[in-house]
Amino acid sequence: LVRAVEELGAVEINLNPDPSGGLWTAPALTDRSWYPVYEKLVEYEIPAMIHVSTSCKPQFHTTGDHYLGADTTAFMQLLKGDLFRDFPDLKFVIPHGGGAVPYHWGRFRGLAMALGKPELEEHLLNNVFFDTCVYHQPGINLLTEVIPTENILFASEMIGAVRDIDPRTGHYFDDTKRYVDATPNLTDAERELVFEGNARRVYPRLDRALAAQGK
Repeated sequence: LVRAVEELGAVEINLNPDPSGGLWTAPALTDRSWYPVYEKLVEYEIPAMIHVSTSCKPQFHTTGDHYLGADTTAFMQLLKGDLFRDFPDLKFVIPHGGGAVPYHWGRFRGLAMALGKPELEEHLLNNVFFDTCVYHQPGINLLTEVIPTENILFASEMIGAVRDIDPRTGHYFDDTKRYVDATPNLTDAERELVFEGNARRVYPRLDRALAAQGK
């Protein structure tokens, strides 16, 4: 991490919550064994993308159930803990629209209540963000309806989970910009936040890196 930031100019890192590749033998993201990494993230003011690697278990399709299940699992681990009480400035990005999170927002709110946690907006949303790698219009509509605009970061993919053209639309599945453009849930100002403003806030080293290059 230190080399990536200080020598290579990285503005974020990828944090794999399941180094076992589908066996889930690693401690939860809230475990203190992760704290040295979090201390450096806060020191450098960089977020972590919470994204698993491939699965070593044939029962799991890597980019299908393994990826999306991991997104949901990571969110639930954070919900059960109090990590951001110890690291109020730590920032995580959960990809693929958060897996099942937006679809089951009511369930997660109810579980937070049952566990004696604050409302999710207070408990997690100062620190947790979601990207727009969701491959159809209804999915983006749901994401932008349930999750506050300030917590959504634009993302698309060049070599993603689905590389084909959707025969129903004639466009690539992973052309996520057109879904963000078309959703009725965002104003023009909110779209600007999703496409640019939120990223510049969550990734503060990005502007510094561009300034150092004279851009």
